[in-house]
Amino acid sequence: MEQVRAALARYDTPGSGSDGQPASSAQDLDGQVGYAWTAYRNGHLPHVLRMLPDLLGDSRQTCHPQTESASAADLLVRVYRLAAQVLVKLGEADLAWLAADRAMTAAAGDPRRAGLAAISLAQALRALRRGRLAMTAAVTAVHQLDLAPSGVFLPDEPALTGTLLVEAALAAAACGDAAAAHGLTERAARLAAAHDERHHRDHDGVGFGPTTVELARALTAMRLGDHRQAVTIHRQATGGEAWHLLPAEHRAAHLIDITRARLDLGDPHAAGRALVTADAIAPAEIRIRPAARTALTAVLRAGFPAADVTRLAATIGLS
Repeated sequence: MEQVRAALARYDTPGSGSDGQPASSAQDLDGQVGYAWTAYRNGHLPHVLRMLPDLLGDSRQTCHPQTESASAADLLVRVYRLAAQVLVKLGEADLAWLAADRAMTAAAGDPRRAGLAAISLAQALRALRRGRLAMTAAVTAVHQLDLAPSGVFLPDEPALTGTLLVEAALAAAACGDAAAAHGLTERAARLAAAHDERHHRDHDGVGFGPTTVELARALTAMRLGDHRQAVTIHRQATGGEAWHLLPAEHRAAHLIDITRARLDLGDPHAAGRALVTADAIAPAEIRIRPAARTALTAVLRAGFPAADVTRLAATIGLS
């Protein structure tokens, strides 16, 4: 973590890499960033964390402002977004905000790049308990996409818009705005219904379809206090084949999040099962993330945990 912090704090002059060696070529860096995002989707947080310092340093050197190219801006946005999303998971919300802000700066006003950066910005702001600001950031990005001329974007634009709507809905729920959360979720659901063939595709943290919307609907219900509804929607959304097509990171993260609803309904055994399942899907999500440790601690405190929950707690150093 300290190496990532140091990499974000550096402002080297262009021309040399993060270790004083010549910077990577843009083509090499693009491949490395793509590999890192794949590792992220598969839940390999420690590996991504090891890669991030060099990716941050090399991208800053290779894609410095003098290049003035769209591909350089794309790479910077991808790297800073990845950093922001990893930092949110690790409980470093302030650093995540810094990385997301740099992604927004690198986007240079381009609606698609700004939309991608706004996903990570909204997540960082939610982690900082700034739900209203997070909702505004995501909705503003959607508005800019809506205003852009048709034909400007790649075919994944509906997925980008949908992901932003989901982020906006989660942010609205976080600040208690039930009407906004409902309206944004319904708009996302309509978009997902029209583009469900993209459901299984996830590129750089942008995966969108009916199941992702339903998972978000469960979390918005939970954050608005309707835990029974949250669990009902969760069961429906995770009962089909589409659930298993989602990236491991997404599935494990959702299972961690939903434990709050299970616990508030007085069902610590179901909460524990969710955490054990998440550990089987993406162990790093459970064993590294502070949110997972908090959830597991709550399950243990509820009393009489199952044997597999006890084993998991012992594995990560909880008792």
